[in-house]
Amino acid sequence: MKRKKIAAGFLAILMALSLAACGEGKETAENVANAEPPQNYAEESQTQEQPEALSEAGEESGQPDNMSDAAPDMDSPASESDNGPKDSKILVAYFSATNNTEGIAQKLADGLGADLYEITPQQPYTDEDLDYGNSESRSSVEMNDPDIRPAISGSVENMEQYDVVLIGYPIWWGEAPRIMSTFIESYDFSGKTLAAFCTSASSGFGNSDSALRKTADKAVWLDGQRFSAGASAEDVMEWADGLGIS
Repeated sequence: MKRKKIAAGFLAILMALSLAACGEGKETAENVANAEPPQNYAEESQTQEQPEALSEAGEESGQPDNMSDAAPDMDSPASESDNGPKDSKILVAYFSATNNTEGIAQKLADGLGADLYEITPQQPYTDEDLDYGNSESRSSVEMNDPDIRPAISGSVENMEQYDVVLIGYPIWWGEAPRIMSTFIESYDFSGKTLAAFCTSASSGFGNSDSALRKTADKAVWLDGQRFSAGASAEDVMEWADGLGIS
């Protein structure tokens, strides 16, 4: 009988402890549900709202929100005045007593898109004047006197506008005709680029432009070229392209 009482008392104690544990667990769950958020949670919430604050600050300071809008448009083409290429203005000036040099000059002007100017003697040359076998012919007399300057009819308008001048002539006694010296001495070629071309049946270019170079010694002279009268446009432009003037 005594043992039964002890067992009943022990069972009552266990039941009481079990009820107490259940009550404590319920209270703990309610406390967690109603608890304040931790401090670091508040900081994370503030961090998430920061971009909006920065946007407002940008509006107040006048700075754009999207910095890419403020960057220059790299795809926009530069104006010609800033970076555009500067094309050289070219003149092809020539003297042609028998029209052989004229054909070469025309091919150069066409290929380069250059202006063309014929050096016309005030007194045209006749067939008798060009009789190289006659020491008394006009051409023979002129070439025997380096100081003779045959007069030219007309002149180049606005020579200053040209950056490059290509000068053509036939070979007379291994030199440029004296009328070419008249032409060179008529203008100021300082700072311009010059190059001579000539035609002949057999003579090479040689030093045919030496007198011209001495007169226009403040110009930049490029290497000259001799052509046959029947030279093709391809041959003519091969020389011109090699000058690097276009």
